[in-house]
Formats: sequence, C-alpha cells, structure tokens
Amino acid sequence: QVQLVESGGGLVQPGGSLRLSCAASGSIFNINSWRWFRQAPGQERELVASIVSSVTSYVDSVKGRFTIARDNAKNTVYLQMNDLKPEDTAVYYCHAYLQSKSGDSFRNYWGQGTQVTISS
Repeated sequence: QVQLVESGGGLVQPGGSLRLSCAASGSIFNINSWRWFRQAPGQERELVASIVSSVTSYVDSVKGRFTIARDNAKNTVYLQMNDLKPEDTAVYYCHAYLQSKSGDSFRNYWGQGTQVTISS
C-alpha cells in the first residue's frame, strides 16, 4: 500500500515563502511523475506544477515564484513557494503517478492536502 504524506503548509504574510514536502511510502518501484494541485474554496482543483523525470512545468500564475523538485532517493517531492500572494491561498495536494512493483500498472495516488493561507 502506498501513502503520500504532505507537510509544510501554514499561514504566512504576503511576500513570504513556504516549502511544501510530500513523501511517498510503502511499496514503490518507480515514480514516473509528481504533481502539485491546489483547491481554493468554491473553486475547482488546479494543477500548479509538475515534474516528469526532470522536466518541470508550471501554471502561468506561479511561474518565477514556485519551484518543484524531486528527491528520488527519498521518494519525495518539494514545492518551494516564494513571493506568496493572497490568491495562492488554498489546500495544496500532491499527486504521484507510480508503479508499486516491476511490471505493475502505473496508478494515481494523492496526498491528504495541506492548507496554505496567505494573509496579513
């Protein structure tokens, strides 16, 4: 069984920084990709950043402010968020597309979500 556990959310002032982490545990053979999503109240879940192998991509609203990175040895993904704005307030979810065992199908896994609030 695979679990994704997120950490690092919190309350910061506009212009501040946070670093989110998401660690995968359990039976893991190969993690193809990681993604960070966010969902603000009353809005749809939005893809914020992704990393496939070492190739990264970002939604326009966070380009130049957020950085996604992965540590394959630790089965962990990070989201460094700088120059945070009130509109970044949301619950942030990590997602992994991974293979538990050699030969298995790749499956989607989600973290439980971590609250990020940007307010003065």
